Amino acid sequence: MSTPTNNVQIINGPDGTPAFVVIPYADYLRTHPSEDLVPNEVVGLMVKEGLTAIAAWRKHLGLSQAQVAERIGISQPAYAQQEQATRPRKATREKIAAALGIAPQLLDL
Repeated sequence: MSTPTNNVQIINGPDGTPAFVVIPYADYLRTHPSEDLVPNEVVGLMVKEGLTAIAAWRKHLGLSQAQVAERIGISQPAYAQQEQATRPRKATREKIAAALGIAPQLLDL
């Protein structure tokens, strides 16, 4: 944070030394833009259902494979293969991220 704030809460650990700092949510968002955050549901889909990041994001956004494939300009079976790939090529990840409306780095989980 570049601007100091008086709305900071310091939480001490068991030994009495500072262990955590609580800052206002607005300050947090200024330093951590929302486009860098992965929703809990996406991570949950990856862990609980064993989905790839691409599949989890698609499901989280409520899109079908056919819808994403159409946005990219490929067939649904071709998209399904990309969605199941452990590590699709960078250019492919960028196209899929654009079709999903998210930043490409959010697929690098």
